[in-house]
Amino acid sequence: MLSAADNELLCRVGPGTPMGGYLRRFWTPFLEAWRLEAGGSPEEVRLLGEDLVAWRDPSGKVGLIEALCPHRRAPLFYPGRTDPEGIRCVYHGWQFDHLGNCLGVAEPAGSTFRTGSRPWPTRWRSARRLWVTMGPGTCSPPSRVSVDAGA
Repeated sequence: MLSAADNELLCRVGPGTPMGGYLRRFWTPFLEAWRLEAGGSPEEVRLLGEDLVAWRDPSGKVGLIEALCPHRRAPLFYPGRTDPEGIRCVYHGWQFDHLGNCLGVAEPAGSTFRTGSRPWPTRWRSARRLWVTMGPGTCSPPSRVSVDAGA
């Protein structure tokens, strides 16, 4: 029988936990492919203790990023909408592509405000499932984008 400490070690899979770090090194199925239509509504995904949002842009590229907009932490899922280039936050209209880059933002030039969302690399590994790897080194947080003060 496991001790309480061993149980905690093996069962906690959130960010920064030993088992979470181990499981993030592998490709994991996260969604049935039929649930994401090209240009359709986004889907909420909870995986390894993290809230994410998935969508397909009209060209078929799958995006999987943090569920909350980095601006005001508004949910990107509800009532999120997909645009030709990505997903748009309904709170202030920030738009993110499938790589987590912010495509449109209204911040003054020289702002150090974080304008990207952490992306996770996805793959089609069968006609029915989408897979993701969340391990260290799989992706880096997006860089800051240059912004126009008048945007």
